[in-house]
Amino acid sequence: MVLIEFAMAPRGVGDSLSAHVARILDVIDRSGLSCQLTPMGTILEGEWDEAMAVVNACFK
Repeated sequence: MVLIEFAMAPRGVGDSLSAHVARILDVIDRSGLSCQLTPMGTILEGEWDEAMAVVNACFK
């Protein structure tokens, strides 16, 4: 079991990031992993391979 805190900041998309944040949250919700949103990022809890797959999916 691992805890991974990550933050993503897309560049060149303008001032409004809400659509990007919503898509990332949807990816996390569909993963079924436990998560906690913080002011500076998101904390995922799960097995290494699962958690890293979610981070990778959020990045894409």
